[in-house]
Amino acid sequence: MITFIPTPIGNPQDITIRAIKAFEKTTLFLCEDTRQTKRLLRLLEERFDMMYPKAQFYSFNEHNGQARLDELASTFASHEVVYVSDAGMPIISDPGQLLVAFCQKHDIAYDVFPGASAVTTAYAASGFEEGKFLFYAFLPHKGKERVTALSGAMDNGYNTVLYESPHRLAKLLDEIEAIDAQRELFLAKEISKKYQSYYRGSAQTIKETLETLTIRGEWVVVISAKEVKEKSLSFTEVLHLDLPPKPKAKLLAQLSDKSVKEWYEVLIKH
Repeated sequence: MITFIPTPIGNPQDITIRAIKAFEKTTLFLCEDTRQTKRLLRLLEERFDMMYPKAQFYSFNEHNGQARLDELASTFASHEVVYVSDAGMPIISDPGQLLVAFCQKHDIAYDVFPGASAVTTAYAASGFEEGKFLFYAFLPHKGKERVTALSGAMDNGYNTVLYESPHRLAKLLDEIEAIDAQRELFLAKEISKKYQSYYRGSAQTIKETLETLTIRGEWVVVISAKEVKEKSLSFTEVLHLDLPPKPKAKLLAQLSDKSVKEWYEVLIKH
């Protein structure tokens, strides 16, 4: 069994009892960063009396994931295996996706625990009304790929969630403002940590607020959906549409006092 376990995105108290019990039984850890995982386990041992596991630790990331599978796959059956990312929900914007695909391909039992997620936490905090959103993770760092990805994020018709690093946040706000200066944004900084902060407004108003602050830590950016202005056709415009009589009669009936049948008879005579 391979278990994918979310870890706290900030406050260590966000760890679940179920996760702690699973960690105690683990004999092989696959980690985005082994140092980060060991640090978390020591903290859980000190603060929550977790029994530190007698386990082997291996890095598993976007650079060495396939090599690790070639090296360790034959041992999975004899271990209690856990995969963890540095923070938050594994697999989402994370190299653990490779491991899930491997389990599915080779019929290996696996489980994914529910838990902390910066994406859903930030979206819930945004207050944006639509219950639907798209997640774009990190945009490309530069070039035409970044421009294309950001344009897609802003024009897809849905509220959209991005991750951004602190040293590119100001650049992102400038880019958003250039595309649509009026677009409503919500930014969450350092979710669940000591200096957690929320900001809502246009790119310009948020930039003005951040001018007095040091931009550090992890950021989640929620971009509201592009407002679509509905266009209503007038009676005259419908009358001149190039449509078959039956559907045109239905449209005209909705815009007048005549029935569909009456309009149909009028249209077929002309």
